[in-house]
Parts: sequence; structure tokens; C-alpha cells
Amino acid sequence: MKRLRSFLPLLILVSIGIVLLASGLLDRLRPERIADQYTDLRAMILAHPVHAGGIYAGLVMLVVATGVPGSVVLILAGGMLFGVAAGTGLSLLGLTLGTVILYFASRAAFASHERPMPPLAARLRAGFGAYPVSYTMFLRLVPFFPFGAVTVALAWLRCPLGLFLVATAVGGGVALLFETALGAGLARNFLQGGPVSLEMFAQRDVVLPLLGMAVLALGPIVLGQLRRMSRAARSE
Repeated sequence: MKRLRSFLPLLILVSIGIVLLASGLLDRLRPERIADQYTDLRAMILAHPVHAGGIYAGLVMLVVATGVPGSVVLILAGGMLFGVAAGTGLSLLGLTLGTVILYFASRAAFASHERPMPPLAARLRAGFGAYPVSYTMFLRLVPFFPFGAVTVALAWLRCPLGLFLVATAVGGGVALLFETALGAGLARNFLQGGPVSLEMFAQRDVVLPLLGMAVLALGPIVLGQLRRMSRAARSE
């Protein structure tokens, strides 16, 4: 019973995520759906900027805290509707709050009654204990790692809260900037009369953020290769 209580916060978040997915809310925020209602949505945001920003940041927080896949769709919508600066700031606020909620729920689930770990899990935790900053920043800076899964993994690895927050702000913030810029580029192309289709990805405002995300994804791999080459050179 005590173990079940420790998992209760995480189970509640998962349940909320299932309801959120079933509601189809994220589907309504796809770029093509935003384009259909862009004028009305922008008018609402301009009329009630504080309320609109709070609702958007709260939605990002809810999606991130529940680990629902498809948060990129929401970030793109933020870029389309709020622009790069405001969209990135609101998304980062929601992202930080959401990850903290998921982090503490995961810590509570893994904190008590841990069974003996398999050898691989024990090695992973020992490696993290030896190089916590490198492990944390690598996991946060590689954008193809699911954000929610990384949060749960860092909680299981017992990542200190301060390091977790810094890595989330840096790694998550950089990725959010590119994704929000991509959304803003989609909106600019749409307003200039271009269709919301795959052809938009040939536009400069869309291509540059995509290239930035590609560089971000390759960065840790390149750095790791350079470190291995440096160690090999010193050992010769």
C-alpha cells in the first residue's frame, strides 16, 4: 500500500495525459488548424494578452507534466500565435513548471522500496554519479530524446534539483527557441499567401530553424567524437 501511494502522483499525471490525448486538443493546435482560425485567435490574444499567455503557458505545463507526446505541435502553435520572443518565454515558463511537477512525481515513485537494480541499471547510475553534469546536459541537449522520458530518467538517476533546473532551462530553452522560430516562420509564410503544406519547409524562415535543430541534435555526437579522438591522441 505504501508503494502504491508513492506511485499515486505519477499515476494521476498519466491519467490526465490519457484524458488530454483523448480530448483531441492537440489536434486542434496543428499548424493547418491554426491557419484556419489565425485571424480570430490573434484578435483574442491582442484583446486579452495576459489571459491568453497564461492559458498557453498552463497548457504547455500540463502537456509536459503528463509526458504527452506531441508537445512540438503546441510549441509550433505558440510561435505562430505569439511570435518568437513571447512564444519562447511562455513555452519555457510552462516547460519548466511542467518538468518540475513530473520530476517530483517521479522522485516520489522511485524514492521508496527500490528493488535491487540489474547490473546495467547499476552501471548507469554509477556513471551518472561520476559525471552528473555531462550526463544531464547530454540528455537535455539531444532533441530526439523524448522530453518526458528524460525527465523521468533524471529523477530515477537522482539528479540534483538545481542541476535539473539549469539543464532544463538551457537544453529545453535552446530547443524551444528553434521550434518557436519554426512556428513563427510558418505563420509568416501563411500570411504572405503561402499554403500550410510541405512546400512551406522550403522557405528560408522555416529552413533556418530546422537547420538549427539539426545542428543541436548533432552537437553532442560531434563533441563525443572529438573527446574520443583527443583521448586517443594523448594515449599514443
